[in-house]
Amino acid sequence: MREDMHKGHRLRMKRRFLKTGLDTFEDHNVLELLLFYGVPQKDVNPMAHTLLEQFGTLAGVFDAPAEELVKVPGVGESVAVLLKLIPQVSRRYLISRVEVETILDSAKSAGEYLLPRFYAQRNEVVYMVCLDAKRKVLNCQMLFQGSVNSAHISIRKIVETALIYNSTSVILAHNHTSGIAIPSKEDLRVTTSVRKALEMVGIELADHIICAEDDFVSMMESGILMT
Repeated sequence: MREDMHKGHRLRMKRRFLKTGLDTFEDHNVLELLLFYGVPQKDVNPMAHTLLEQFGTLAGVFDAPAEELVKVPGVGESVAVLLKLIPQVSRRYLISRVEVETILDSAKSAGEYLLPRFYAQRNEVVYMVCLDAKRKVLNCQMLFQGSVNSAHISIRKIVETALIYNSTSVILAHNHTSGIAIPSKEDLRVTTSVRKALEMVGIELADHIICAEDDFVSMMESGILMT
């Protein structure tokens, strides 16, 4: 009897979602709906409430380390993987939506193209976009993990990658996990070094985009690359 009740509840929740989306759901309902797919045939409402109580918000739950998630009663590896997938899948979804925009001829278009790549990134990463003469994207890839001014960055690798794709210009982008998209002194120093190295092989550093959460700053638009 209790099993039939849970089945009925799950079916109603799924149909409600298909009809109205998540706008009518409370945060614990959102988690409950997700947990249906990680915990078969069990009342997951208490688990959803416990997760929110422990981590504070939906974002807190999704951003929590897997090793902390599995400490919650009932949360095993499968549930932890499911919850950790959400922000990562969201990031890939946002990236795929902007892939149709392949001409980056302004700071706005470059920022909008690159910003989704840093969604849910907990560490600092560096991306590089190679462009042709019409500012069409030839390649976009993560080159380094760690801050742009750390030992992880290699100016030689930037130049080699630009040459491999026969680039006319390139755009660098990295994120500030502090949440502030203002270039640091080290950002400026490294940007100057990269620009000079690229100029030696006839390639322009078109911009360096600093991303932080849902904001970005263009060094070109700010006049920094012109100095």
